[in-house]
Amino acid sequence: MEPQFFQIGHIPAALWGFPSDRVIVAVHGAQSSKTDVPFRLLAEAVPRCQILSFDLPEHGARKGGPILCKPPVCVRELSAVLDYAEGRWAETGLFAVSIGAYFSLLACLDRKIFHAWFLSPVVDMERLTRDMMSWFQVSEARLEAEGTIPTPMGQTLCWDDYCYIRRHPIERWPFPTDILRGAGDALAAAETVSSFAARFSCRLRTMEGAEHWFHTAEELKALSQWLQETGSFES
Repeated sequence: MEPQFFQIGHIPAALWGFPSDRVIVAVHGAQSSKTDVPFRLLAEAVPRCQILSFDLPEHGARKGGPILCKPPVCVRELSAVLDYAEGRWAETGLFAVSIGAYFSLLACLDRKIFHAWFLSPVVDMERLTRDMMSWFQVSEARLEAEGTIPTPMGQTLCWDDYCYIRRHPIERWPFPTDILRGAGDALAAAETVSSFAARFSCRLRTMEGAEHWFHTAEELKALSQWLQETGSFES
């Protein structure tokens, strides 16, 4: 299945599937884009909905652009995409991958989401940031003093991002949600995701042998099956 490409203001977007009164806004993770393979699988698994994906800053068609991929910017842009969706479809769902889930947890709270799917979600960004600081021996004092510190993972620790994250804890998530994570996922830690799922009554499935990035044939097959099963709801 191939998407149609267009712009939502300055944001490159893609629309998958046949006309429907329902749309699922799809939010990619780090190092990905609006054409992420899971979005195609989602469009195939849930044919009754269209899929609306877009490029976050510094990703996809926006690599090298002037807008940085900062949490408040991403939340603001996701809000703009949600406004676009709500103005054109009767019902809006959500599919988010990795850090895209964190942005969604902040941007969607005052929306009407008929269902949400999270793949390898980052649901506690402060915990992940602290973990990364620990992995690379970066103290709060050093991060505050230097402002930004690149890491061997390709991610940059930023003091202003860290402050924003601490000011925006996730305290509410009122939507029916299905979560899929890999048993070996070091970023979406088991206890963090399990706690989130229990706290907000989400359905959680764990795939043995998988890590954070679902990309092998076996992982994508499991992802597709999960989407078909959880996307067959009636509401």
